[in-house]
Amino acid sequence: MQVEETPLKDCFLIKPKIFEDHRGIFLETYHRKRLAELTGIDAEFVQDNQSVSSYGVLRGLHYQKGEFAQTKIVRVIFGKVLDVVVDLRPDSPTFRKTYSAILDDENLHQLYVPKGFGHGFLTLSEKSVFAYKCDDYYRPGSEGGIIYNDPDLNIDWNFPENEMILSEKDRNLPTFKEAFQ
Repeated sequence: MQVEETPLKDCFLIKPKIFEDHRGIFLETYHRKRLAELTGIDAEFVQDNQSVSSYGVLRGLHYQKGEFAQTKIVRVIFGKVLDVVVDLRPDSPTFRKTYSAILDDENLHQLYVPKGFGHGFLTLSEKSVFAYKCDDYYRPGSEGGIIYNDPDLNIDWNFPENEMILSEKDRNLPTFKEAFQ
């Protein structure tokens, strides 16, 4: 496993070692001890989630608030997505900064998303299967979100907005200023 720092504090791009032969491929998708050695962060994951999305589906930007904030490791099992995170920690040197990466079933990269980050993704393939580990359980009363096209965050989704498919809930999320004032 290779771990690269992103421009956002405590957020890492994880590149697993892929073993390939005539039968196909094998990779280790998670190794707690090795990840802790490489990042200095040791999270205990308690819940795995998976979503299936069609081309153009945008999910996010979501987060869990306060004591129920979640650290996540996200990855694509099948397909291709543009994965986006935003640092929502007011005391962080990268507060309000965003980072995006292509995650797909070819590069098999993963993103370590620390507590206090907003997260979303846009499916760029016909279909995507997206999986993520969480270090705390989902609690509906603690969820929050920021609208995907927030003018202050200015995220470049590099995708025609009129082709994006969003849930009604995601389409009506507050702006960054509304959520954090």
